[in-house]
Amino acid sequence: MLTINVSDLSPAQLQNYLHYAIAPRPICLATTIDQAGNVNLSPFSFFNLFSTNPPVCVFSPSRRVRDNTSKHTIENILEVKECVINIVNYDMVQQVSLSSTDYAKGINEFEKAGFTMLPSELVKPPRVAEAPVQMECVVTQVIHMGDKPGAGNLVLAEIKRIHINEAILDEEGKIDQVKIDLVARLGGDWYCRVTPENLFKVAKPLTTLGIGVDALPRGVRNSYVLTGNDLGMLGNIEKIPAEEEIDLVRHLPSVKEVMDATIGDAINRQRELHELAKEMLRQGDCMNALKVVLLES
Repeated sequence: MLTINVSDLSPAQLQNYLHYAIAPRPICLATTIDQAGNVNLSPFSFFNLFSTNPPVCVFSPSRRVRDNTSKHTIENILEVKECVINIVNYDMVQQVSLSSTDYAKGINEFEKAGFTMLPSELVKPPRVAEAPVQMECVVTQVIHMGDKPGAGNLVLAEIKRIHINEAILDEEGKIDQVKIDLVARLGGDWYCRVTPENLFKVAKPLTTLGIGVDALPRGVRNSYVLTGNDLGMLGNIEKIPAEEEIDLVRHLPSVKEVMDATIGDAINRQRELHELAKEMLRQGDCMNALKVVLLES
């Protein structure tokens, strides 16, 4: 494993490692305005939700690594403590990238990127009409991380009003994770897109107390077949099934086939049972998967 002391790297080298490793990062397309009324539009991937009550997002217009200058976004926010956070989806990504160009102060990135300005209702900066979600925010605090190249300026933006394109809502009026078609930043020129093919769910252990991976037999924990993800799913089950329940799983056709084919061959039996359990986990049948791995443990 490569071990690096960050003090041995230049800011540009460190930025490269961090941008590739800490990803994907959601994108904040931030609209700001200065006291003279000049609008600025710029994307930031140093961005996330940090509080629900109060609803607060944080993004960071960092000092430029190449020349240690400040961005117009932070200059505007220090003058007018308001912003709009526009959420970025796939249909906007090329225009969003164009808006990151370092145009001179006073140049309107809405016009350069071809976006439509939409008046906000509570704050001065306009919204991006094409954004699927637009959040009008009041800046409550700016935390300066330093004065060297790459130093961040953490903008704490309290959300006051949210506008959502109805086209991305489901039948219950909630945001549909597929319809919103989000994108995120990776390292260098890389982005990723949240498509149905790469979406998956992981059950949250909020109301249950999983047995934990440590409760699984050693042979299961050290399986050559089951991955860490597989073990995590097994460990999220609330309790070890009773011996009678475990024994009943032998009657499943798929289990019976393995048991009959591996009589006298304990090593292959365990491997094939683990393969079968792995497939059950893939199909979401976690309890039967646990029973299967416990059969010969």
